Amino acid sequence: MAASTLTEVARLAGVSPATASRVLNGSARKPGKDIAERVRQAADSLSYIPNAQAQGLAKSSSGLIGLIVHDIADPYFAAIARGVQDAARDQRKMVLLATTGGAPAEEREAVAAFAARRADSIVIAGSRSSRPEDGDDNAELAAELDRYCRNGGQVAVVGHPVVGATAMEGYHVVAVPNQELAGALAARLAENWDGDFVIVGGPEGLLTSDDRVRGFQEGLAKAGRAPAEILRTSFNRSGGYEAGLKLAARIKAGRAEDGGGSGRKLCIFAVNDVMAIGASAALRAEGLRIPRDATIAGFDDIETLRDFRPALSTVRLPLEDIGRLATRATAPGAGNSGGQEEDTVPPVSGEVTLRRSTEAA
Repeated sequence: MAASTLTEVARLAGVSPATASRVLNGSARKPGKDIAERVRQAADSLSYIPNAQAQGLAKSSSGLIGLIVHDIADPYFAAIARGVQDAARDQRKMVLLATTGGAPAEEREAVAAFAARRADSIVIAGSRSSRPEDGDDNAELAAELDRYCRNGGQVAVVGHPVVGATAMEGYHVVAVPNQELAGALAARLAENWDGDFVIVGGPEGLLTSDDRVRGFQEGLAKAGRAPAEILRTSFNRSGGYEAGLKLAARIKAGRAEDGGGSGRKLCIFAVNDVMAIGASAALRAEGLRIPRDATIAGFDDIETLRDFRPALSTVRLPLEDIGRLATRATAPGAGNSGGQEEDTVPPVSGEVTLRRSTEAA
């Protein structure tokens, strides 16, 4: 059976289609109470489903928030998404989700799709890339966001601004002090560790990873320690596992050189928790134990760590609060840049949390 139409509702209620639309689509122009009730009864009897796009035009609001993340299966993004959903619920809005794998070309497609659906705002979470191979795609993403903001859209970006974006009005940044917090972690670990440090980082040019690598090196320098070696790998669990296998081989080789002794242990800093989990799994698969054979720390304090053993040292970020902050920044009346400069939401705070995985340090 075909869906009922607005014209059929209007005919049954004895009103014009325009009047029926004003009643059912939420227009500011309201007909008389008896007419409105007659239209609603007609709609109920016909099981009429209002057109969301028509309602959006009538109200000048679609009631939709677009959320763009790299990977919703990653607990980091899942936690931010929960915060976005909570804030959206408070605003009586629905969240549309796009998972892009971190590619700016796919992010541009998601922005265009959300804009076509008249989303009131868009939240983008995920590391920005300054790699040369992403240059053209960054430019297209920036242009798409600029166009969306010029047409009244609101955008909030977690971490760094989108590379090349020039939109001012309606553009918000939720800054995360990755560099400072990584430095604080390095300082704490260096207090009681006289061995070598290794950083497991993402590909060079991923700004979040680069900030954390830079901050950790600065923290070591302030503590009077030599720079850590950096292993570059994929910015995910698989990348951490791959790095963990290389480190396991190095630890075993050190033991062999030591004539079967304990060798020189490593203190490993993985720039996010899922990489730390991957590295730990690789060490375990090679018969090594944490913290007996190596110590390790991550960054983010994702919810998955509640069940991870040994308990992982990390930097705790209020991930759900970050999602809420980003969403609230785009709400009507939340303030904007006034057309002068991008609106930077007050930065979130974090804290170093040392647990058993770095006990030897």
